[in-house]
Amino acid sequence: MPSRVTLPIEGMHCGACAVTVQQRLAREPGVVEANVNYATARATVTLADSAPPLTSLVSAVRDAGYDCGHVTAELHIDGLHYAAGTARLETALGALPGVLAVAANQAAEIVRVEYVPGVVGARELEAAVSEAGFTVAEPVAEDDPVERERIRARREERTLLGKFVVAALAAVLTMGLSMPLMAGGGAHDLFARIVHVLDRPFQHLFPTLYAYGAVYPGRLRWAMLVLTIPVLLWSARQFFGGAVSGLRHRSADMNTLIAVGAGAAFLYSVVGTVAPGLFAGSALRVDVYYEGVNFIIAFILLGRLLESRAKGRTSEAIRRLLKLRPNTARVQRDGGDQDVPIDDVVVGDRVIVRPGETIPVDGDVLDGQSTVDESMLTGEPMPVEKNAGDRVVGGTLNSTGSFAFRATAVGRETALAQIVRLVEDAQGQKAPVQALADRVAGVFVPVVISLALVAFVVWVIAGPAPRVLFGTVAFVTVLVIACPCALGLATPTAILVGTGEGARHGVLIRGGIALEQLRRVNTIVFDKTGTVTEGRPTITHVLGVQRADGQPAASGEILLRLAAAVERRSEHPFARAIVEAAESRSLKVPEVERFVAMQGRGARGIVEKRLVEVISVRHAAERSIDLGSLTGDAERPAATWRSVMVVVVNDTTQGLLVVSDPVKESAAPALGRLREMGLRLYLLSGDSRAAAERVGADVGIDRVVAEVAPADKAEQIRRLRQDGRVVAMVGDGINDAPALAEADVGISLGTGTDVAVEASDVTLIRGDLRGVVAALELSRRTMRTIPGNLIFAFVYNVLGIPLAAGVLYPFTGLLLSPVVASAAMAASSLSVVSNSLRLRRFRPTMTAST
Repeated sequence: MPSRVTLPIEGMHCGACAVTVQQRLAREPGVVEANVNYATARATVTLADSAPPLTSLVSAVRDAGYDCGHVTAELHIDGLHYAAGTARLETALGALPGVLAVAANQAAEIVRVEYVPGVVGARELEAAVSEAGFTVAEPVAEDDPVERERIRARREERTLLGKFVVAALAAVLTMGLSMPLMAGGGAHDLFARIVHVLDRPFQHLFPTLYAYGAVYPGRLRWAMLVLTIPVLLWSARQFFGGAVSGLRHRSADMNTLIAVGAGAAFLYSVVGTVAPGLFAGSALRVDVYYEGVNFIIAFILLGRLLESRAKGRTSEAIRRLLKLRPNTARVQRDGGDQDVPIDDVVVGDRVIVRPGETIPVDGDVLDGQSTVDESMLTGEPMPVEKNAGDRVVGGTLNSTGSFAFRATAVGRETALAQIVRLVEDAQGQKAPVQALADRVAGVFVPVVISLALVAFVVWVIAGPAPRVLFGTVAFVTVLVIACPCALGLATPTAILVGTGEGARHGVLIRGGIALEQLRRVNTIVFDKTGTVTEGRPTITHVLGVQRADGQPAASGEILLRLAAAVERRSEHPFARAIVEAAESRSLKVPEVERFVAMQGRGARGIVEKRLVEVISVRHAAERSIDLGSLTGDAERPAATWRSVMVVVVNDTTQGLLVVSDPVKESAAPALGRLREMGLRLYLLSGDSRAAAERVGADVGIDRVVAEVAPADKAEQIRRLRQDGRVVAMVGDGINDAPALAEADVGISLGTGTDVAVEASDVTLIRGDLRGVVAALELSRRTMRTIPGNLIFAFVYNVLGIPLAAGVLYPFTGLLLSPVVASAAMAASSLSVVSNSLRLRRFRPTMTAST
């Protein structure tokens, strides 16, 4: 079976970077598919059975000129100083997927392990140590993804802010020093013309500077050169380093454009500073662009800083989910209560939860009673009462009472961990609409460099004097304005926010492909039982047979006692309804002997020395069992979407149990809203036609397909698709798995304890059909945002490059300045991210309270 790993990627600065890494990973043997998301800085790699080791993938990332994020853990090993099996320990740890390097220090009794977070964790490292025959002296601290991401983001923002301040300060100072040098000259670009307006008031404020510049212009140029060098060596080091790395690996990205553009302007200025005679010999004015170089770097860094903060807001949903997980749990061990790290909780532990505490892991309540707020996972605003035997979900909040529960799922197996993985996987996917942007980004940088060179040559050959100066300005401006950052952010940021908001409303969407398909859906097929109806059959009527000899009919309590005695051993949903009905009446249920489950017909057994059978009406007819006075009642319920069980004692009918599966409260209003949205609705059921049509009429569905076996449901979906319909199937995610997989979009109704339904594209954490409405509305809203982002990004570059090349000069006598181009480039990326962030205001038209 194919497997999937997610690698954090470091060093990406634009969409072209992501395409470069993606293409390099895709070439690795054993890689089925690689998706690199620039917005999340993650690579999602699908591997075949013959997958390469993870170190090969990391090497591929590094070969592309980037790096794979990793952490280092120090494992303190008891007795390692005297052990002879160090090599065995290193081999055991190195064999774990996700481990990049292992180094044992016997003297210090420490093993240093470098690994990729998310692929392997502390528990796996400890298990490998134990299997190698060693003991970890102290528990390994589990990597906290929330804290790691927070530290990384803060470090990145702090670094960007420091670099921006240095570049901005140098830009302001060099602009001030350049004012006397520009005095009286023609304003040939937009920035120079803006600055020219300030020339007279600036001259009034700093007359000494102007006087000094008139006598010693060369010294001012040298001063600007000195101010610019720190900007290039520190603030812009990442751009030049990235460009060199890209050149070494035969790739080009945003770093290439910025480095070449800013480097060309800087070199031009250095020539004007060191050898001004070259300009004078060519009858050219000695111009330098130090302020332009500094402003370019400052604006780009400012854009990166704002973009980083905005991108951080797009991942807020993941952080909110991860923060639900407490750090410790109170477990009963060694005869007392102990607070232990949550990673030390194991399946079977007895966990104690007090009022106001967060439930640490999933489990079953053993004793005690309380109400639990599950709104952070399910969106349900009302607390849910919990008693012995009920399930509780890690991450939910205990409200009133105290209780003990048995841990049934810990670590990566909890519902919260599953939800986080689903959202992370979704945010790592790309929508098909992004494919065009990826193809463009893959060839964009070489094309832009070619266009910049063409613009330079055209200006030098056919432009007005000073040709070289104008050509240099056009060359630098084209390179700066054409950065493909906006293209790389257009789709991922929208998917990040859209899937995050979906998770906040209890709708888990498996990425961009599902989002785009969901927007195209025009037909929705609903399973009946457990989807439109509650799926929890209840006994609504207990009817006893009127005997011909005038004796009174068997009482309801007697019928329930006998039926519950037999059905207590059965696993049929109707059996549970019968047992619950007996328990709700506090009836004492006798024991059953020689129990037999009759597949599809019912069950029987010996109860109090009598043969008691609980069978279907159809089976009673097959055996010609007389229903007596209840014959009409047995035929009536099918028209009111009920089922009937016949209670037979010693081959004589004693009564009927009428079982009803009520329609969900949310069904009718949700389906009404879907009809308003223009969708065609179908009801698919294995029940009788009369029962299915009754449910359909009650919720407003007139296209009913009944008496369909579970194995044939997928065929019904296939027929609709062959008719040209784009079909979404809504089911419980278990019996309906084939139909969910066959549909264009599978929507499963999950619960807080079962959300990872592999056959579905969308999982509704609550079994509420209003979630279907929310999913459709969110997909339409998100898919309106993505094309808007892409259109803006494409239009920005299509219009920006000709303007930067100087097409307006013949009409206005004005060139676009590299400084203005850098500001526009930063603004374009920020605009795309900000437009995506508008999705955070999404509110479904239907909620649990409507």
